[in-house]
Amino acid sequence: MHRLTLALRRLRRSVLARRRPLAALCAAVAVTAALRANAAPPEPRTTVLTAAHDLPAGVVVGPDDLRRTPFAPGSVPAGVLSRQAVLGRTTAGPVRNGEPVTDTRLVTASLLAGYPGLVAVPVRIGDPGSVRLLRVGDRVDLVAADPQGERDAVVVGRGVPVLAIPRARDPGPTGGALVVLGLRESSVGAVARASVTAFLSVVVIR
Repeated sequence: MHRLTLALRRLRRSVLARRRPLAALCAAVAVTAALRANAAPPEPRTTVLTAAHDLPAGVVVGPDDLRRTPFAPGSVPAGVLSRQAVLGRTTAGPVRNGEPVTDTRLVTASLLAGYPGLVAVPVRIGDPGSVRLLRVGDRVDLVAADPQGERDAVVVGRGVPVLAIPRARDPGPTGGALVVLGLRESSVGAVARASVTAFLSVVVIR
């Protein structure tokens, strides 16, 4: 009993000697708990597909061109796309590093909104050097020439808009360069035939 009494006295003296640090610690814990209780919960974020680096117009989008970036819900632009909807598509205009990839940045049906009555058709132009001179939005005449020189060259598309200029890594077995043109459905057949029987070239008119 005597030993228990001595132990209790020692404990009491120890607590009294440290009462100020203990009080400060308790106060700090109470303040921290109050701040956490009153703090607003973190704002929810929406993950958006963005460009991993600057993308020029006419690029076929690959996996290394994309990354996911968190956005505040109110800042997410309209028309954002899923990864599956973006891969393999062609950029219709430049996309900056970190910019959300939306439907208006790709060669999709929405790209033709400003060209009523037209359809997007990829056409391989024989001279890749002339394609490098083109810009999205140019108007061109599409000319088909006989490789054998036995027939006169004919215009198979007049004043057609350049919608995109894909820069695929593989030039294809026939060489040349692809251009996506806006054509009227009535001329698609003639252009398709010329693509396999003639040397196609473009003349910039605007």
